[in-house]
Amino acid sequence: MNPALPETRWGRFALIWGSKTYLMGVLNVTPDSFSRDGLLGAATSEEAIVRAAVERASAMVADGADVIDVGGESTRPGAAPVALEEELRRVLPVVQTLVGALPQVPISIDTSKAEVARRALEAGAGLVNDVTGLHGDPAMAEVIAHYAVPVVVMSHRRGLERYEVMSDTLRVLASSLECGLQAGIRWEMMILDPGFGFGLKPQENLELLRRLGELRVLGRPVLIGTSRKGTLGRVLGGLPVEERLEATAATVALSIAQGVDMVRVHDVRAMARVARVADAVVRGWKDVGA
Repeated sequence: MNPALPETRWGRFALIWGSKTYLMGVLNVTPDSFSRDGLLGAATSEEAIVRAAVERASAMVADGADVIDVGGESTRPGAAPVALEEELRRVLPVVQTLVGALPQVPISIDTSKAEVARRALEAGAGLVNDVTGLHGDPAMAEVIAHYAVPVVVMSHRRGLERYEVMSDTLRVLASSLECGLQAGIRWEMMILDPGFGFGLKPQENLELLRRLGELRVLGRPVLIGTSRKGTLGRVLGGLPVEERLEATAATVALSIAQGVDMVRVHDVRAMARVARVADAVVRGWKDVGA
């Protein structure tokens, strides 16, 4: 734990690092999410999609989500790229509606396109989740700096012929921090994601989990997204996505024990309970019912 990390405050929101493990609930507005929960697979009209998004996001907040992460482009291996206008068509109505329906939580936009981020922030989104770590769209860092919102920067592994799990993760994340600072993003607005499941073999993903504590050297809060990922299915002998709840719970608890500050999850109710117990052990339990 590192409770000395500066708080992240913006607008009416605040993330008090060290006080608890924050939960980011995943809301996929896609037809092809690896987790099989994409809203475009279950609804056809825009009205039905927005209605389903509000219902699902409201349930996640009731179950303990602190942030709702809206994404319109699947990042699963082999997923087809989504054109700018299509991504905007998918996410903007959802973001606009959720901002009004759930004013108590920040709505995150999960995108690697600066224009999608800009339009979502204009619509009221309060956080950007960029899987390219500010190294994809060259305009992304400037957009985030302009709106003065937090950003999750993920360690990317594109173009690397060889990859040493922790040293290269640290190097890439450090370069993302530098990119953000040069563009004017404030230090306390950047959150690190080591990219579990992105370009790593199963053994490398597990090594990343074992060594999460080493990310503390960078001095920023850490988010981890292990939820339902393929490595968990491999460890359990090939279990499908819908049978990886317990495996996700194990990785969430182990990550919290190593100092992770936020977990990105699909099954919010179950993971909120896991985080609450893990926090009681790691951060100290205050028995308010005694």
